[in-house]
Amino acid sequence: MFIKMLKKIGLAASAAMFLVAFASAVSAQNNTVFSDPNVEYSFDVPDARWKMTVKPTVTNPNVEFVFVDRLDGHLEVRKLSVAQNVLISDVIKEEEQKLQFLPGYVAGREENFGGKLNGAILNYEYVRAGRPMAGRFYFLRSGSSVYVLRFTGFRDKLRSIRTQTDIIARTFGVSS
Repeated sequence: MFIKMLKKIGLAASAAMFLVAFASAVSAQNNTVFSDPNVEYSFDVPDARWKMTVKPTVTNPNVEFVFVDRLDGHLEVRKLSVAQNVLISDVIKEEEQKLQFLPGYVAGREENFGGKLNGAILNYEYVRAGRPMAGRFYFLRSGSSVYVLRFTGFRDKLRSIRTQTDIIARTFGVSS
């Protein structure tokens, strides 16, 4: 009886692992890659509901995406040039000084982050038109450049797509 129960548990565990692997494979197939000849970076776009709203050009290398609606999720990618010896925490402090004047601004915690590029995340909350909003900025370092992936949106919506924002940041890479 005990052996039969172990076999059932083993079968259930195998089935669960198969489902996780299958779900990962299916989600990986849905990813598209953003790249453009006007910028040196690329990243995975994990969901077709992310739409590019600002295309990079030779004179303006910034790109912007919106998840369904601008208030559901908005991504801006910016490149900052910094000296090699400048700490990422100093770059975050400088960015945070600009944010502190948002209505209802509340600083969140900083997190270390790793993907193709390493860096840190700044989380914060604020209020826009009486609605709770949030920001999640990924600061990713590549030599003397820091790329800032600025995600903003309704607090609950941004929280619900956090896995997607992490995928975008983890796959963000710079071509040599």
